[in-house]
Amino acid sequence: MSRHLPAAIAALAFLAAPATAQRPEPDAPRGEAAPRRGGDDLRRNPIVRAVEQIGPSVVNISAERLVMRRASPLDYFGAPGDRGRRSESLGSGVVLDGSGIVVTNDHVISGASKIIVTTADGRELEAELLGADADNDLAVLKVDGKGLKPVRVGTTADLMIGETAIAVGNPFGLSNTVTTGIVSALQRTVKGEGRTYTDFIQTDAAINPGNSGGALCNVLGELIGINTAIVGGANTIGFAIPVERVRRIADDLLRFGEVKPVWIGVRGTTLTAGRARPSARGLGMRVRSVYPSSPADVARLEPGDVVLSLNGRTVESREDFDTLLSAVAPGGSVTLEVRRGERTRSVALQAARVPEDLGLEILRREIGISVAQVRGGLALTSVARDSPADRKGLERGDALLGVNGVRIATLDEVARAVERGYGRSGLVLVVGRGGYAYNLTFALD
Repeated sequence: MSRHLPAAIAALAFLAAPATAQRPEPDAPRGEAAPRRGGDDLRRNPIVRAVEQIGPSVVNISAERLVMRRASPLDYFGAPGDRGRRSESLGSGVVLDGSGIVVTNDHVISGASKIIVTTADGRELEAELLGADADNDLAVLKVDGKGLKPVRVGTTADLMIGETAIAVGNPFGLSNTVTTGIVSALQRTVKGEGRTYTDFIQTDAAINPGNSGGALCNVLGELIGINTAIVGGANTIGFAIPVERVRRIADDLLRFGEVKPVWIGVRGTTLTAGRARPSARGLGMRVRSVYPSSPADVARLEPGDVVLSLNGRTVESREDFDTLLSAVAPGGSVTLEVRRGERTRSVALQAARVPEDLGLEILRREIGISVAQVRGGLALTSVARDSPADRKGLERGDALLGVNGVRIATLDEVARAVERGYGRSGLVLVVGRGGYAYNLTFALD
């Protein structure tokens, strides 16, 4: 596959050419090669050893997209099929399993018609997309290749601010580029295109376009994160998704083709001090409601409790709580530090998969509507008297068109959309009647 150097890099190469093309004058003394020293092992420092460990597990990814051009009168006279242009994006990936499982960022392969993975030893392999999740910006690919080296997986549980961080990836198409820095901060919240990402690792190891999906590792050569984002215009401010979340999301994508949310059955809101500004850091998550018979209900959590930490990690907001819980696998242990009044206690429980009927049950229990599949879509089959839905004027026979900004057409889609928004303080339904669509917001207790 051909590659084109970015203009800036090509310009640098051009400027350097005259100097490299010069030859020594005939009488100039020729340098002699330095004798081999027996100290090569001294030069193989921890960073070198880490790169030797993780380098073969990092791949380059090119994703080909067909970008449609805007129609114009001249298009009619163009060549048949000349309705678009091909665009190629470059990124990175990490081999999770020797069978050919590769993880990368969703934004690297989103919309791709063809994905090519280039291994560290130069093989070009066409990849199959097994699953992707835009909310977590992760995707899982499958390639048919022998001799792939799976990455050694580390942990972020004991990461220290200031410890060495090593980034390996494909910046600007320059394959297997290594940069080093430190872990600058943990649990960073970053706002992206219409989404807020939380619990990022921040590093000052140089990360550039093309590093997306590549490895962030420690000095042991263990994967601690997937490089994902940078602050535009800043110098060496990059972010990586923690490896625990990567493993959890990848496992769900491989098993189900989508991310299955876990829950403990609480809905909460960020606790702030008195007149604190909306941007002020929170003081924990206040429990607003506990779902009957849920793990939280069994553990005797109550509305008004304040969650201060989850599995030893500080919870300053509802977003913190959601992010930390998302890294726990179904059936995994959850330990909460909970304050009730003046007393603080530890609560142990087990995370569970969201019940299959939770979404429809929330609509029935908290909104007051039942929904059924009908010819052409979904319709309300009942509206409970004096329920929130009844007070907003909903009627039996109204069409349900969307939930929380997601267009829905099946009961499964309704359930998933409601489940994903379970932790929110409100639910937005798009309801159709008489050819009109209405956006209605319902508060959740």
